[in-house]
Amino acid sequence: MKNLLPILVCLVMLACKEQKTDKSNETMAVETTDTPQQWLTFEGSDKNAKHVVLISGDEEYRSEESMPQLAKILSKHHGFNCTVLFAQDPAKPGIVDANYVKNIPGLEALGNADLMIIATRFRALPDNQMKHIDDYLKAGKPVIGLRTATHAFNFKKDDVSNYKHYGNSYRGDKTEWTGGFGRLILGEHWVSHHGHHKHQSTKGIVVEEGKESGIVNGISDGDVWASADVYEVRLPLPGDAQPIILGKVMNRKGEFDENDIFYGMRPTDDEVAKTNNGKDVGPPFMPVAWTKSYQIPGGKKGKAFTSTAFSAVDFTIEGTRRLVVNAVYWALNMTVPEKTKVDLVGTYNPTTYEFRKDEYWDQKQLKVSDFK
Repeated sequence: MKNLLPILVCLVMLACKEQKTDKSNETMAVETTDTPQQWLTFEGSDKNAKHVVLISGDEEYRSEESMPQLAKILSKHHGFNCTVLFAQDPAKPGIVDANYVKNIPGLEALGNADLMIIATRFRALPDNQMKHIDDYLKAGKPVIGLRTATHAFNFKKDDVSNYKHYGNSYRGDKTEWTGGFGRLILGEHWVSHHGHHKHQSTKGIVVEEGKESGIVNGISDGDVWASADVYEVRLPLPGDAQPIILGKVMNRKGEFDENDIFYGMRPTDDEVAKTNNGKDVGPPFMPVAWTKSYQIPGGKKGKAFTSTAFSAVDFTIEGTRRLVVNAVYWALNMTVPEKTKVDLVGTYNPTTYEFRKDEYWDQKQLKVSDFK
């Protein structure tokens, strides 16, 4: 009996320990449930489907609105698993704040991503977040950059960061990174507005040499349209960049209307612009969508697609949606359908592209979960 006593004591102690562990796990589960939703996930056809991570975070073109809709289209119509990330003040988790440039939680999702779609503008993310992006690019995985992704990052001179070379204005010792992420990965960084902002639109013209990619399947001249004006790029684009769509600058036919989502511009506007405040915007037309390969120092080779003809309101245009969805298939080395399904999913009421004051976001209290 004496020999059994130590064994009984040990069994009691183990039982108590397991009970404490169970209670601890219960507490963690409660805390996780109570934590505000900081990113969105949309399940595709099955758990083994390709995983697409969509990164929003720009102050102007409402990527916090377009990225969830794009994810819904990709998951519902095409079976991809999608994760959508948002800019947020860490003091207010789960509340979208497009003006907060130093935090996009959930970037660790890139660890098992098959494709990154990025539409950020002038972000200065902390090192622990930038590392996820850097690791992804070192692996040579595909990238799709939309509109302001050409100037996705920007670090100030006094910022403490190991990733300053990602910044749009980088001109440092790492000469391969001159022009930052935009130039090295996508093919161009921020240059200027080529068309007249909010007054001249973009009409997409299909490039014959780009048809082989399949990205323009189901797309004809004029199908890709954007009220967001043509961005300027330096010609020719670097390396093996291949223009897919050229942007013809179009004059607004109707009156300017600041309350209209297109500011009075329409896809039916038929007057080709010759100048923008005296600057020649005629032929040769600027590429607004192109492909290229990339390789960061110490990394594997990957491929990228860029479209500067993009904003949340422009995503209401079927041809503009199809261009991006086709690019997803191309980026994932999948056969591009002859005519991809790009019907909008659920309610989609995007707001005008414009800069908004910090007070707007404070008052709006827009929740990540609102986009589910």
